[in-house]
Amino acid sequence: DKWCIYPMYDFTHGISDALEGITHSLCSLEFEDHRPLYDWFLDNVSVPCHPQQIEFARMNINFTVLSKRKLQRLIDEGKVAGWDDPRLPTLEGMRRRGYTPAAIRNFCNIIGVSKKESRIDMGLLESCLRDDLNENAMRVMGVIRPLKVTIENYPEGQTETLEAMNHPQKPELGKRDVSFSREIYVEQDDFMEDPPKKFFRLGPGREVRLRAAYLVTCKEVIKNEAGEVVELICTYDPATRGGNAPDGRKVKGTIHWVNANDCLDAEVRLYDRLFKDENPEQDGQDFVENLNPASLEVLTGCKLEKRLASAEPEVPFQFERLGYFCLDRKDSTDDMPVFNRTVTLRDAWAKLAKQHPPRKNKGNKPPRQKKKG
Repeated sequence: DKWCIYPMYDFTHGISDALEGITHSLCSLEFEDHRPLYDWFLDNVSVPCHPQQIEFARMNINFTVLSKRKLQRLIDEGKVAGWDDPRLPTLEGMRRRGYTPAAIRNFCNIIGVSKKESRIDMGLLESCLRDDLNENAMRVMGVIRPLKVTIENYPEGQTETLEAMNHPQKPELGKRDVSFSREIYVEQDDFMEDPPKKFFRLGPGREVRLRAAYLVTCKEVIKNEAGEVVELICTYDPATRGGNAPDGRKVKGTIHWVNANDCLDAEVRLYDRLFKDENPEQDGQDFVENLNPASLEVLTGCKLEKRLASAEPEVPFQFERLGYFCLDRKDSTDDMPVFNRTVTLRDAWAKLAKQHPPRKNKGNKPPRQKKKG
């Protein structure tokens, strides 16, 4: 207790590196002025080696913060669930969300190392991720906002097995079995009672293609007392198994679906960007005030292909027409699997940014993605 001291940072830094066998000590730019002291101590103390200090600029990515102190504040104030929250730019959070090592490595290779401060577009990181997942993620069908469809001319009690491609660009990955019956689920967004001209999905009297199944036509719309659409009555063309019409008629819309009698109930978490402004601290603002209230949307009662019951955590899947998802390794249970959206199929924020420049953008939620078809 006689000497309550601690060695100064500049003394400790270089000597600790040398004793631990460090060859290159990588620091941010504010340590550039400390390098002469770093070298002086190593030159004047007996150490096994002389490490080299190299400085580079901090990496800043828009729509998030990378400072551990700021991330700690978000955790302490309950704004996020912990260091592995999938919205955080931590390795644990990104891993849980479904980011792949290959995507992160590619991103780092693209941006490189610089001594000039800059802000990297989050869209670049997401683009690297999409490229990797598009190449490697197996395709499945999942309905996250289900709307029941009854095919009235399909035999009651009958179930048949159809085949769907596991990856449209990789036929060597083969096909998977999907079951089909009289009752199915489709996305609520794939039906409009009074559709506009370029809406090619379901509507009264309209015919669409069910992916890998049949052509179906909407005949009747059933609503509840509140006027909400709760069920569609459709008919199918038995001659169009696989989705092609023998008579050559063209159907522009193709939608995904799941068998209502053979599907997996799941919770789906739709993660988005953590902050609503490109620079959360713009003009001296408190970054917490710029949190995006729509950064997490939890959907229950989702209906997924039954094969996803055997999914492993962090193994990526493309939910066709919706985005890339993976099983959550922390909150999933055998009774209720939880799937995290890793990234959307397209960058909805890019379109929003064009419509609303960052300084003027008061919105907090990007437009919902348009589905093909």
